[in-house]
Amino acid sequence: MPTNRNSNTLILKRLGIDTQWEYYIYMQANCHICRSEGFESLTRVQVTFQDKTIIATLNVLGSDLLNNKQASLSESAWKALGVKEGDKIAIAHLHPVESMSLVRSKIYGKRLNESDMSAIIKDITLGHYSGVQMAAFITTCSGDNMDVHEIAALTKAMVNIGQKLKWKKKMIVDKHCVGGLPGNRTTPIVVSIVAAAGLTIPKTSSRAITSPAGTADVMETMTNVSLTLKDIKRVVNQEGGCMVWGGAVQLSPADDLLIKIEKALDFDGEGLMIASVLSKKAAAGSTHVVIDIPVGETAKVRTLVDAHKLKYYFTVVGQVIGLEVEVIITDGIQPVGNGIGPVPEALDVLAVLKGDKNRPKDLEDRAILIAGAILELANEVSIGQGKFAAQQLLQSGSAYEKFLAICQVQGGFKTPKLSPIVHQIYSEKAGILRTIDNRRLAMIAKLSGAPSDLGAGLILHKKMGDKIKKGEALFTIYTDTQGELNYTLKYLAQQSDILTIT
Repeated sequence: MPTNRNSNTLILKRLGIDTQWEYYIYMQANCHICRSEGFESLTRVQVTFQDKTIIATLNVLGSDLLNNKQASLSESAWKALGVKEGDKIAIAHLHPVESMSLVRSKIYGKRLNESDMSAIIKDITLGHYSGVQMAAFITTCSGDNMDVHEIAALTKAMVNIGQKLKWKKKMIVDKHCVGGLPGNRTTPIVVSIVAAAGLTIPKTSSRAITSPAGTADVMETMTNVSLTLKDIKRVVNQEGGCMVWGGAVQLSPADDLLIKIEKALDFDGEGLMIASVLSKKAAAGSTHVVIDIPVGETAKVRTLVDAHKLKYYFTVVGQVIGLEVEVIITDGIQPVGNGIGPVPEALDVLAVLKGDKNRPKDLEDRAILIAGAILELANEVSIGQGKFAAQQLLQSGSAYEKFLAICQVQGGFKTPKLSPIVHQIYSEKAGILRTIDNRRLAMIAKLSGAPSDLGAGLILHKKMGDKIKKGEALFTIYTDTQGELNYTLKYLAQQSDILTIT
């Protein structure tokens, strides 16, 4: 804090600038604080109102939007400080972030221990790191740059910094898919089956990082996912499970901040992914977790060698933090289900739960496989009987009833609706559909507006091995605006062999 608070204060004026989650402060170039403190644009400063302090990035104005006695904040900073127009804030220099020296040492090859990771994660959670600094940490931890000890240290640090859910039952189950496979929305189905079996599964999920939809995005098309910790406990105690957005609660809060940077960078390294997944599971109070790793040439995990390496890391790090982890390796050569995007995937989920005649069988089979693995891991059924038990709960309608019950307690069920602008893509030749490029197909869904526009995305009409007639529809694109459709079609025109037909 400044030695003389009155000399370093400005009066707030609201400009209504949205910078999403990052905190910004705006001041006139000729205001007394900028001149006396030597502040320049992009300087990181401490901003204090009463007993609350945040770290914000300074933008200096040369216009008359503010006078030299005023300051403004980005909308996220207004909310964080709880201020109103006319309030007086104090601005001070931010002391150097000492843990950045650890990040720099990691860049040059030093292995980080548990105390190092704790210092870094603490500073990230407190808002001391800028987006650029977090990007540096993420980048140096990506690829093969972390060993199993560092991943375990990072996971522990992420668990310890936030809140933790505690349950009366000794066994709490959970699942996770490492992603990279469009449409692989098994979670709502698995949670419904497992909760219908009488197990406890408090499922917190993320929004999309590099995909057209995360589980939280899909569930948001059907029910409320932004629950408090108190509400999560109420839902789980009543129905045995929940399907909520983990970012709405402070479970591994550093992970939520890192995910936003990873989304901007459009990648998430394996070490950070393992720490992200397992820290959220541990913080949610889970004891037994099934991890699904799809493998395919255009999936996130490309080879069986990479998959088995991940399996080892997940298992070992799980043991370090007290989780029993079982990893299953699945086929990731093509999308699962028909829909790609929040609402298209939600429609697939409902079709499977209802047992519709035209439901995507591949999504159903994968959900049964994972749910069966959870039932066996929890000793609910004998080894080898999990899939049969899961299938019975699905076919009997018990899982669908449980799904609706969970939605009702979370805030009510609503029917998902696709975006209004529709465009079909037709095959230019006849033949057999040989390959599907998962990444580029996902890109089409993202360009159409997913996941920001919940109804946007695409519905795939064909699977690998299908016979295709010339002029037959391959997939249908859904967008909210004509501009988004035009942008999507321009990208599509520049691509070849997203779907290979020979």
